[in-house]
Amino acid sequence: MGLVTEELSRFAVGSVKGGAGHDAREMMALSLLDWATVTMAGVAEPVARITREMAVDDGGDAQASVAGLARKLPARAAAMVNGSTSHALDYDDTHFAHIGHPSVAVVPAALAIAEWIEAPGADLLDAALVGAEGSIRMGRWLGRSHYQAGFHQTATAGAFGATLAAGRLLALSSGQMAQALGLCATRAAGLKSQFGTMGKPYHAGLAAQTGVEVARAAKAGFVSAPNGVEGPQGFGPTHAAQADDGAFAGLGQHWDILTISHKFHACCHGTHAMLEALAQIDCAAPEVAELQLWTHPRWMSVCNIPHPKTGLEVKFSYAHCAAMALSGVDTSALDSFSDEIARDRFLTALASRVHVVADDNIAETAARVEVTLHSGAVRSAEYNLNRVIGIDARRAKLEAKSRALLGERADALIDAVGSLPDVPKLCALLRSA
Repeated sequence: MGLVTEELSRFAVGSVKGGAGHDAREMMALSLLDWATVTMAGVAEPVARITREMAVDDGGDAQASVAGLARKLPARAAAMVNGSTSHALDYDDTHFAHIGHPSVAVVPAALAIAEWIEAPGADLLDAALVGAEGSIRMGRWLGRSHYQAGFHQTATAGAFGATLAAGRLLALSSGQMAQALGLCATRAAGLKSQFGTMGKPYHAGLAAQTGVEVARAAKAGFVSAPNGVEGPQGFGPTHAAQADDGAFAGLGQHWDILTISHKFHACCHGTHAMLEALAQIDCAAPEVAELQLWTHPRWMSVCNIPHPKTGLEVKFSYAHCAAMALSGVDTSALDSFSDEIARDRFLTALASRVHVVADDNIAETAARVEVTLHSGAVRSAEYNLNRVIGIDARRAKLEAKSRALLGERADALIDAVGSLPDVPKLCALLRSA
């Protein structure tokens, strides 16, 4: 058994201790609320509908709930559909060091098993936490080289995190967990070539399904290669892993989930630092003569569409998103990003006065803005998405996001998740979405 497998297996079956563990558990509860919000909001998306219909056609035992479906389905199917649905809007949490979205792969696997075996909310939360943390650490171990080679960490690292979460709920021993991880190594998959298609959210569903399946297999005595993660011809060597063992330093004592980033705007994450910076500037849109934005060069090919023609393209346009923010348009609401918004004459005129500059000195998670008014006054601000947001402030922002997406249904969801989730209530809300 290699170091990675040994570290993850030991971590997955251990206890969550201390003040840092308490803070991490609180963060996981907030990510659970955010996950449930975007899942319920995404049930009408095509990928959600198709995967749901496929799972219904397959049938099987009523084990776990599916968002938007009155009946229950087998746990593997529920994890796949809920994972795909929760990533359909691309409005879920992110971790920049992980280079992916932790919750959409891990939570569906944990919730499917927890509901099936009637686990208490505390066990669900700890399993999701261990899975999310393991996914982030695995994402760091795979590194930028894995991502640049064309693999999608949400799918790959996410499958390992889902395995840890499902395996913990099924009370696997550390030896069984190692077998599950070895089996996951031959199942985990997902390519960046699917970005922009339904294949991307499907990655999250496949990762969640893999976690449920391999954990159950290991529980039943399935034998796999225990060095399948990092051994010769293992997952790491064959998938361009950076293989930085330092990614697992302090596992169980230091929690990377505390630096998770939640999305508070319904557009490309690359625009969010700019939008948070603009929120610090007090001016009316008609006063603006010019806006200068400095951002990291990597975002220039991602979210710098100068003249968007559709609502979807607006989500990837610094200029148009800036014009919306300056004009008081709610960028947290999904319906703000419409084709009509793309054609709005006032917004397009204001967007034409936005100038985007690539700057290597700006962090990938940051942005700096400078607004020049017609009066000649200049106002500037900057923001880094890695800035620590207190738990209470983050909770308030996530509850506001939930209400923006779900309306009157949000209060029931906020109550069901709380700081310790009520699993039956949460699952009932998902079914009724």
